[in-house]
Amino acid sequence: MARCARCGGQVDERYRFCPWCAARQRSKIVEFFSPHPRDAGKALRVSRYLTDDPHVRFSVWNETGTAESAVSLTQQEAVRLARFLKPVRPPVSLRAVARQAVGRRRLRRPTRTG
Repeated sequence: MARCARCGGQVDERYRFCPWCAARQRSKIVEFFSPHPRDAGKALRVSRYLTDDPHVRFSVWNETGTAESAVSLTQQEAVRLARFLKPVRPPVSLRAVARQAVGRRRLRRPTRTG
């Protein structure tokens, strides 16, 4: 079991924060992504650094487990990349918008008077 650098308490290595003093334990979070079939044998590793200089680093790994190249992005560029990767909605026709609007209208019930 690891020890917290701030308070010295014991912390399981899988935890990101110390349960005793709430100090951050990890300086980065790493995720691996599988390639497209035509790039079999490679992988994309993305590391998010949680330090005083936060950034995101992308590295391309080959079949032997060696990083072939890497590039870091600022937080702002990482946000812009995330927006770029969001699925694009197909354009909606005016007819489809009109159909949706008509379908949402509620019929009013006649009110009884007197």
